[in-house]
Amino acid sequence: MNWVVRTATASALALAVGASALSFATAKEMLPQPFATPSATKRAEAIGWPEGRTPVAPAGFRVSRFAGELDNPRWLYVLPNGDVLAAESRTPRYGPSANRITLLRDGNGDGTPEVRSVFLSGLNLPFGMLVLGDSFYVANTDGLLRYPYKSGQLRIAAPGTKIVDLPGTGYNNHWTRNLTAGPDGKKIYISVGSATNVDEENIDAKDPRRAAILEVNPDGSGLRVFAGGLRNPVGMDWLPDSNSLWTVVNERDHLGDDLVPDYLTRVREGAFYGWPYAYFGQNEDPRQKGKRPDLVAKAVEPDFGLGAHTASLGLAFYRARTFPATYHGGAFIGQRGSWNRSRFAGYKVLFVPFRNGQPTGPAQDFLTGFIADEARSEVYGRPVGVTTLADGSLLVADDAGNTVWRVAYTGR
Repeated sequence: MNWVVRTATASALALAVGASALSFATAKEMLPQPFATPSATKRAEAIGWPEGRTPVAPAGFRVSRFAGELDNPRWLYVLPNGDVLAAESRTPRYGPSANRITLLRDGNGDGTPEVRSVFLSGLNLPFGMLVLGDSFYVANTDGLLRYPYKSGQLRIAAPGTKIVDLPGTGYNNHWTRNLTAGPDGKKIYISVGSATNVDEENIDAKDPRRAAILEVNPDGSGLRVFAGGLRNPVGMDWLPDSNSLWTVVNERDHLGDDLVPDYLTRVREGAFYGWPYAYFGQNEDPRQKGKRPDLVAKAVEPDFGLGAHTASLGLAFYRARTFPATYHGGAFIGQRGSWNRSRFAGYKVLFVPFRNGQPTGPAQDFLTGFIADEARSEVYGRPVGVTTLADGSLLVADDAGNTVWRVAYTGR
């Protein structure tokens, strides 16, 4: 993608905000007025991947099917011994959810797991996963569970303990609860989405745990809001060689094709990021006009715009050295794709380069080819969670395609 100069036409600017990933300063200059275009609905129909077809990566990379025939694999976690966990969960209104975590073991490193087992089942919309010491944590939609864990085990049979109650489900796909541990392992961070689009119902205002990233001790004590005003933060990761937590956030609907851009941002302790009263800094939402000018004034500007309605969900910094140097230390972002837009946006994995601890842009399309036929609203799949293996390859959870893809660098 290219930067858009300030002299571009209004229509070009609107397209850029909706479809491109830009620095905050650039994206802010391009923001259209609310309702500049009607609120559109264009939902994708997933038709599955034809035999022999895969997503498309840049030259020098090879894309292969790491695991198929999963049931809506939405999130991935690599265990300390290299086993891969896939959380299989589905938004209830689209059908029954598997509510399980599947383990995939590629012992010989050939890119095809030879062991596959049900690691944990009987869950309630599981998503985030985490190992700390001899404990395994999983975030159901309504609580954080802890289980005893030994490295290498193929299945957890012992009962878990709910150590934190969380508000369950939420607006559209806002049932996801992600997890990450601080660099020193002393705290766990939990992402919780909003119950509404923009809280015109005054529901979220009654529960500060919503639209926030929470912090808690590994035993479940000391729960507090680490940062708020984050409509639906999902992917979280720590910038390499820093104590800086970053997240990607899904922004609000029904303000038009090109509002409001999803974003990537550093999560500042105690900060308020605007939702529902303001967006993309201190731009007041017309549906909350005049209600909380104090919070509008407090709204922190995000660091990097990712395009409106892209459903930016996955986030993983690239810590390996297998990919070319341009990728080192940058962020891979899984964009599941739009529904509240007249033309598709997202449906790809983006790469955002970083320098000196900051995203520099321009963002680059890294994994594409998920859209089959936009005119017919058909897609092959939809990328969500992203993570890296010890060999430096990238894994991508394609929930609608029931597949986990592996992207490896071959140099040819």
